[in-house]
Amino acid sequence: MKILDCTLSDGGYYTNWDFDSKIVDVYIQAMNVLPIDYIELGYRSIPTKEYMGKFGYSPVSVLRHIKTTCIKKIAVMLNEKNTRPEDLDTLLVPIQGLVDMIRIAVDPNNFDRAVILAQSIKTLGFEVGFNTMYMSKWDDYEGFLSKLNKINKVADLFCMVDSFGGVSPEELKAIFQTVKQNTTCPVGFHGHNNLQLGLVNTLTAIECGIDYVDATILGMGRGAGNLNMELLLTYLNKGGLEVDFNVLGDVITAFQSLHDKYQWGTNLPYMLSGANSISQKEVMDWVANRTYSFNSIVRALDNKRNKVKDNAHYSVLRADKVEKVLIIGGGNSVLEHQEAIKEYIHNNPDMPLLFVTARHAALYNEVVNKKYYCLVGNEAKRLSQNISGTDFKGECLLSPYPRTMGTEVPVYAEKCTQELSQISFTNTYMDSCTAVALQTAIELQADKIYLIGYDGYQGQVLSEKEMDLTNENRTLFLSFTNVTGKILTSLTPSLYKELNVESIYQYL
Repeated sequence: MKILDCTLSDGGYYTNWDFDSKIVDVYIQAMNVLPIDYIELGYRSIPTKEYMGKFGYSPVSVLRHIKTTCIKKIAVMLNEKNTRPEDLDTLLVPIQGLVDMIRIAVDPNNFDRAVILAQSIKTLGFEVGFNTMYMSKWDDYEGFLSKLNKINKVADLFCMVDSFGGVSPEELKAIFQTVKQNTTCPVGFHGHNNLQLGLVNTLTAIECGIDYVDATILGMGRGAGNLNMELLLTYLNKGGLEVDFNVLGDVITAFQSLHDKYQWGTNLPYMLSGANSISQKEVMDWVANRTYSFNSIVRALDNKRNKVKDNAHYSVLRADKVEKVLIIGGGNSVLEHQEAIKEYIHNNPDMPLLFVTARHAALYNEVVNKKYYCLVGNEAKRLSQNISGTDFKGECLLSPYPRTMGTEVPVYAEKCTQELSQISFTNTYMDSCTAVALQTAIELQADKIYLIGYDGYQGQVLSEKEMDLTNENRTLFLSFTNVTGKILTSLTPSLYKELNVESIYQYL
């Protein structure tokens, strides 16, 4: 049995295939010592519009450098969906002699096309591996398993990829037997860890007689990650495999800072996606999004599993024209100037209040003004925490149906909830609470749109979440002004240059 480490190729989904050269040097040195047969460095790719770092393209200079320091066999990956035989002169001819195996990421739908690609790769002198995805759903691809004999005398490896991380050991045994009946090449297993089955499935595959197994340092990999290489080696050491644990400890330490930063590993959304064979790509984006709660992610997964667009539908907002609205954000200025804000609201009883967040909503329970609460992501939960059912005197507003994350509304607000028919002023951040509030101002035909609590963030160095929120708000403010021609005015201090800033005190 051979062991393949794919830390840089799979871990790249978190780093955009950028890895510090010092980490890579420690990694290569460790791989040289550890009982690992192949290392998969990354991808060879045709140019894309999205940024990918060096191991997304694996330039010749990088491969040549690693070849001089690495004594193990080297693999790189091709993504079949955007690679054709005519691309191989550009992608593979320059790396002949630098790379031993080319592994192809294959969607079962494109298996016939992948065989043709593999035949072309084989003529260039490389070993060829098929990383065939979506193992738990192979029975759903009509005729796929019966086609496996097409890779005989072409493939040097057929790797079964548990893309969703939900295959059980018993399912693995059955699938392995079917694969062995239809192929003559070595067979491998690549497990994901959504349901923490990476180790038990890999050990089951080994018991079945698997030829290759994949793992990564600290389990680094897309979404919930992969089987931890250190866990696999520690287990195999019990059976006599020699492992230098000092070296293993060194490479774990080198990658620890990346784990601290990206926090890959399983959680409830990944568990549910694994159990229901739902793509990890979307879940990975959702988990990283600052506005999406676990509840909203789980709800979105339930909708996918049940094959529904959304779990709830409400009547479309119908409202009378107003002169002005006040949009209330979550900044501390709402607290600092609360007495002035309350006086201003009291002086304008016909002015609706649009709460972008329920963070400060309890301050205004007693005011008579019409109140709208924009619900996206965590806001339904926050509203329930800040305002009880007996105190609730307003309406909830939702983005247009269907909503990406499904719909969550406090039980006490079910009968007082409406949704927008459209977001007309922007094509970005359409599931943002700020977008919902600004669109509501359009629906209310307000001539004057005032904001409070959009303070912006102080300091030269912002966190990633602060930068994301700043960019989101700036984009929405600019789009709103450009499309509607209306000025957005903050009545509390704001660092957003897209807003006109006035003092609330001049209106008292």
